[in-house]
Amino acid sequence: MARLRTEIPGPRSRELGERRKGAVAAGVGSTLPVFVDHAEPGLLVDVDGNRLIDLASGIAVTGVGNPAPRVAAAVHEQVDRFTHTCFTVTPYEGYVEVCERLAELTPGAHEKRSVLLNSGAEAVENAVKIARHATGRPGVVVFDHAYHGRTNLAMALTAKEVPYKQGFGPFAPGVRRVPGSYPLHDGLPGPGAARRAVAAVERPDEVACVVVEPIQGEGGFVVPAPGFLGELAAWCREHGALLVADEVQTGFCRTGSWFACDHEDVVPDLVATAKGIAGGLPLAAVTGRAEVLDAVHAGGLGGTYGGNPIACAAALGAIDTMRELDLNAAARRIEATVLPRLRTLPGVVEARGRGAMLAVELVSAEAAARVAARCHAAGVVVLTCGTRGDVVRLLPPLTIPDEVLAEGLDVLEGAMQP
Repeated sequence: MARLRTEIPGPRSRELGERRKGAVAAGVGSTLPVFVDHAEPGLLVDVDGNRLIDLASGIAVTGVGNPAPRVAAAVHEQVDRFTHTCFTVTPYEGYVEVCERLAELTPGAHEKRSVLLNSGAEAVENAVKIARHATGRPGVVVFDHAYHGRTNLAMALTAKEVPYKQGFGPFAPGVRRVPGSYPLHDGLPGPGAARRAVAAVERPDEVACVVVEPIQGEGGFVVPAPGFLGELAAWCREHGALLVADEVQTGFCRTGSWFACDHEDVVPDLVATAKGIAGGLPLAAVTGRAEVLDAVHAGGLGGTYGGNPIACAAALGAIDTMRELDLNAAARRIEATVLPRLRTLPGVVEARGRGAMLAVELVSAEAAARVAARCHAAGVVVLTCGTRGDVVRLLPPLTIPDEVLAEGLDVLEGAMQP
């Protein structure tokens, strides 16, 4: 359970914070300036001995737990054998096995191929690159409130200006932004919201792909109205564009299914993954139709560290953990426990989400910041999000003990009081 021995941050964390100022770029922010010493199930223990309840999972990364025994064992075994060769120089079995797992787990029964990469932004950029190569078209359609990463093309795809885009332009061309589905604010059924979106697309014959988060992450944990994704998929088929699902935050059991597209039986042409794939090690992928991936010439995809053998070993350990512990069911249990309680909290405009990807939209960014600050002071790690910054989001580890989750919710409830 949580235990605070000092104020937050404590003296040792403050000391490290001063060292940080002299070494780390000021542009690298931290939500909660405590320095972590180690982790326990559902808890982060800082250098001052404070035990904090983790409702963030490193932004949906450590869903299998932190530490995760299967991941740690796989990493140790691989480190003892070799740490790196670069798959594009001399390959190794782990890379192939991860791609085989991705072909099995991602939506659709068609033949698939994958390329392994380092980060979510890199996966999204490669998905766009692959789509442009396959279609011979330049255009990319994205949505209001979208977030796809911090590299140049990913920033062009991302909607939120501050802090992600401010002062970093010019951005990559060819991006077309259209309205998405935000049921709380637009009141539209899914097909209607999709028709509004595609009606805003000029020259559809020039569109290589539509890039969509099945549930928007940084934009506010916005769950599109039923039918929205299916209508987009139909439009893509009609116009020869590819549907790219950005499942970086939603993938690997986070929403109670292997992938969020599964909830609507939507089969994307390409799926971008990262975050929860490897239990905390940097790994990402683009998985999609074999004819699309295989159309790219040899040497057109890859990178020095993409699919590093240690990260691949971690991914295999993480996927084994997801299966053995049935973390899809665990995420659904978290939803059944948390979402009804969120709906009873004072000051909530809307409680929403799926699985262990849950949030409350509040009346303002100031209200969300106040609630988050109260949680942090009481030893509970939560995050804010939303284009307007007015959403408090919860991303607990899927392995979080019930009593730890309950205590975290008690703190959140107290923080929501006027």
